[in-house]
Amino acid sequence: MVYLSRRILLGRFSSAVLAAALGRPVIVHARQASAAPTSSLGWADDLVDDGTLDVVTTVAPISSIVRNIGGDRIHLRGIIPDGSDSHTFEPAPSDAKYLSAADLIFVNGLSLETPTLKLAEANLKNGAEIISLGDQTISPDRWAFDFSFPKDQGNPNPHLWTNVPYAKNYAELVEAALARRDPANADYYRENLARYAAVLDRLDAAIIAAVQTIPAQNRKLLTYHDSWAYFAPHVGITVIGAAQPSDFSEPSPREVARLIDQIRSERVPAIFGSEVFPSDVLEQIARESGAHYVDQLRDDEPPGEPGAPEHTYLGMMLKDMELMIPALGGNIDALAGIEPYDTYLP
Repeated sequence: MVYLSRRILLGRFSSAVLAAALGRPVIVHARQASAAPTSSLGWADDLVDDGTLDVVTTVAPISSIVRNIGGDRIHLRGIIPDGSDSHTFEPAPSDAKYLSAADLIFVNGLSLETPTLKLAEANLKNGAEIISLGDQTISPDRWAFDFSFPKDQGNPNPHLWTNVPYAKNYAELVEAALARRDPANADYYRENLARYAAVLDRLDAAIIAAVQTIPAQNRKLLTYHDSWAYFAPHVGITVIGAAQPSDFSEPSPREVARLIDQIRSERVPAIFGSEVFPSDVLEQIARESGAHYVDQLRDDEPPGEPGAPEHTYLGMMLKDMELMIPALGGNIDALAGIEPYDTYLP
């Protein structure tokens, strides 16, 4: 089951609102347009020992993907809070109780959540599994390296989920693992995957179509953090750079000057800041280069207040396209009618 706090959309589920008013954990059988759990931390305050699969996830996009497959047949908790820097996040000792209770722990891998992974490995109970979705989605020969993730440091860019087909592969891996560990609900997980995969396929095709409306000379992406290395070549955009170095510091004055010159020479119409990594430096780069500055791009924090129906992986990708594509001179008409809501069945 997926537990929600009191922050439920008022008027949508009267029983949920009543339970919240009484201070009880709320259990909602989600339908399309239903509320997502409050942040990715999907469990109630205490563990519930009722024979249901206990599942732990890391970053919010993975939590959202797992929620759409597991629905109300799993207990779900995301360890890394929304809006945290997943690269440097240090789990609290109290997180060990959730990790030690988990039957399945889904991580991205590719060195993204090293402190969390170490804590998980130290507290793994007998028979439990840690499943690295990224490492099972691409092989090392397809790893991307860039400014934020230089090859000489050995850690590839881990942001596979911004490429929708890779997110779909994550969902398929989740479905296989849940069905294997809980065969009594295998048909339920399979049906949830079919519904979710159909929406992901539609989203992917719409993004590619929308990118084609961007003038060819504008299909260039410069961001604060290198999060789009797998997204961009798939949809037909070229990543020309990022501002944040691999140590997650601010760029040096020399790097700033280089970026300004590059933006001017390539006539980049817009550059994109991060919701998670606010940067005055990028605003300065935009001002001095003449590019439009968009500061709300996000790669692992869904939009909206926790509990809102758009607070999902789908909602995050739709919001990013709303910001990115018009700023580069295109339109998002192809995305019309794609809703951000969770799709899992009650």
